[in-house]
Amino acid sequence: MLTADIKPDLSDCLFSDLDFSNGAVAAVSGGSDSTALLLLLKDYLDRTASTARLLAVTVDHGLRPGSAAEARLVARFCVERGIAHRILAWSGDKPASGLPAAAREARYNLLAAAADAAGIKLILTGHTADDQAETVLMRQARDDDGRGVAGMAPATLHDWRTWIVRPLLGTRRAALRDMLRRRDIGWIEDPTNVDVRFERPRVRAALAQGEGEQRIAGALARAARAAVEREDFGHRAALLIGAFASMPVPGLVRLDRGFAAHEDSQAAIYALRILLATVGGVSFPADEARCAALFSRLRSAPLRATLSRTVIDARRTGIFLRRERRDLPVAAPPVDNRLWDNRRRITLKDGPGDLVIAPLGPAAARRAALSEDIPPSLSRAALAAEPSLWAGGECLDFAGGNAGPQSVSIVPAVAPFQRFLPSFDIEPAAAVAALVGAPPLPAPPFHGHDGGGGWAKA
Repeated sequence: MLTADIKPDLSDCLFSDLDFSNGAVAAVSGGSDSTALLLLLKDYLDRTASTARLLAVTVDHGLRPGSAAEARLVARFCVERGIAHRILAWSGDKPASGLPAAAREARYNLLAAAADAAGIKLILTGHTADDQAETVLMRQARDDDGRGVAGMAPATLHDWRTWIVRPLLGTRRAALRDMLRRRDIGWIEDPTNVDVRFERPRVRAALAQGEGEQRIAGALARAARAAVEREDFGHRAALLIGAFASMPVPGLVRLDRGFAAHEDSQAAIYALRILLATVGGVSFPADEARCAALFSRLRSAPLRATLSRTVIDARRTGIFLRRERRDLPVAAPPVDNRLWDNRRRITLKDGPGDLVIAPLGPAAARRAALSEDIPPSLSRAALAAEPSLWAGGECLDFAGGNAGPQSVSIVPAVAPFQRFLPSFDIEPAAAVAALVGAPPLPAPPFHGHDGGGGWAKA
């Protein structure tokens, strides 16, 4: 339900479900939405959790001459109210195309870095119901496959460790501005918000005319329905992954033959899309149409195909998925907190020394211990594409996880959800993480979550 007006107890409605025991980072640009978020959050914490840490962070993208001065205005605003504040700059070259997406990625990376440095695992942003409607309409215009029409999730896990929460998604911008005016508080108007060279300002301008309010209401209703459908879809896919998928050797996923014959073909196709992306190290689920065509062919073995950098080998004994050997990373020293092939998270316990990380390769794979239940050719092909630690031409350890006594650990990652995991997709992400041995999801930032994928807020 949309909040038509700002009431004194709105902050309770917005924040009472959130766990602030570890503190919070508030993303504050100085615009009306983020300024209102900061003030409402400060009011709430002062009343209910006065010892909770609050850090406001302003990202200066450096895209306009006045951006640095605006960031300093936000800093002064925070100092006057006793709020800790940091300014972080997006440095380096800016892309000639895709600038909004690149700026968004940089902003979240900087916010997450600030939260991590402060030991905080919760970031709050000021996205409103108006932003949500714009997002849905933009995705509809791109003929979205349905998942994206759910819009922005109430919470998103960034980099598998930091929660980004959007508490204002049910609140209209006009109501927030009314509240600021009553408090005699101004805000910064970003000229890029009306720059029609970019898609969002064009949509925003269109919604300010004619039947804009009806279009906003329709988009928000569509998003609410799509969110419920997406969560249900994910729940069904997670059940199928748990029931039919196993990993007999590192890098090799086996699906029981019954998977292809399951009556819930829609959920099975979605599960297959996620599994293909995870095995192949691809950041988005496999193409829906191509995956649906593949799924229909899986009903009759044998079959060998490639999709999303994953080899699909369907046999009488099962459907096997493994990373294809094409375009694997070249040998290089391991780098801390980097993703290898988008499939493994590297962590350095100390300096890498003379170690390099590279695919195990066919020769070393022939010497590896194999599962008796899996054809040797399948096991070796999968292991050959797995990351391994080498020193002086000698293989020290191959992934299946931790490098043991070595100074590097190599832990599985769930590629399509590793960077951004919307709360809509918690259940399938958790199911795949359990399958491949990725770290469990950190606890959601809401009171009363059940710890098993249940989502109190979403």
